[in-house]
Amino acid sequence: MMAFAWPWLGLLLPLPFLLRWLLPAKPQAEQAALIVPFLDDFPSGETRQLSSPIRWPLRLAGFAWIFFIIACTRPQWLGDPLELAVNGRDLMLAVDVSGSMDEKDFIIDDKRYDRLTATKYVVSDFVQRRVGDRIGLILFGTQAYLHVPLTFDRKTVQTLLNEAFIGITEDEPQTSIGDAIGLAVKRLQDEHTDSRVLVLLTDGANTAGELMPVKAAEIAAQHQLKIYTIGIGADEMLVRSLFGTRRVNPSADLDEKTLQAIADMTGGRYFRAHNTEELEQIYQMLDQMEPVEKDKQFFRPKAELFYWPLAISLGLASLLAMSRLRGQ
Repeated sequence: MMAFAWPWLGLLLPLPFLLRWLLPAKPQAEQAALIVPFLDDFPSGETRQLSSPIRWPLRLAGFAWIFFIIACTRPQWLGDPLELAVNGRDLMLAVDVSGSMDEKDFIIDDKRYDRLTATKYVVSDFVQRRVGDRIGLILFGTQAYLHVPLTFDRKTVQTLLNEAFIGITEDEPQTSIGDAIGLAVKRLQDEHTDSRVLVLLTDGANTAGELMPVKAAEIAAQHQLKIYTIGIGADEMLVRSLFGTRRVNPSADLDEKTLQAIADMTGGRYFRAHNTEELEQIYQMLDQMEPVEKDKQFFRPKAELFYWPLAISLGLASLLAMSRLRGQ
């Protein structure tokens, strides 16, 4: 849409008419006149031809003034509103990529998938909803490493999360929960935000790393890092073998007691996801517990247009000046 940055300058448009009305008229020089007693015999068209050369410079000057005032009001073309990224909170996601995450006990659209695939499916939607938050991604197995630093670019976080695979950290099927928490503390401790959150998802217990989970939670609490822990995996699963079908617990190694302690020590909460539906509900609850910024900020891109009427005004003024020079 069209807009004017300084519309009040349009009040200058009638200025030439006001000056002509307020200032005294220029006295006409006395010249000898030829009195023709039969002036009425001259055709009226010639009179109009004599007066027309006097009028067109005034019209030219008038149009030049109008376009000049339009340029002074600074016309602009405003584009569609674009949402600005606002500094809501620093949100770090820690996802377990150890060998146990390959267990296929989650169902999506009537098909059985492994735990990591189900996590990608749910967490990607969660990341997309976190408008205004800076999001980072930590992957941990035998080792923990920063996969995506804090960024407003949610699309990049989604892409790199979907590219993660089982054993990306190490080939050994171990889990370093404590190191993942410690890495999150290290990356968030120097950030100047009032809200720092870590969402840690795992399906096992701490079996690797140098830092114990409880000790890491104590350090996180000292740095005001709130941790939400999610234990993932079904409690019961039918497995076929040579001896028939038997029921097993694929989440027997899940250390819920430690995950609960981590959440309690840091002011967070522990969640248990047995299936895809529960995992989706957990991340929806996280949206409610850690809401995104409601006061969104927008800006509209502006394209300056004042040079078009200014160019027309200068062109008309040049024509007027050239006509004056030729008249002399």
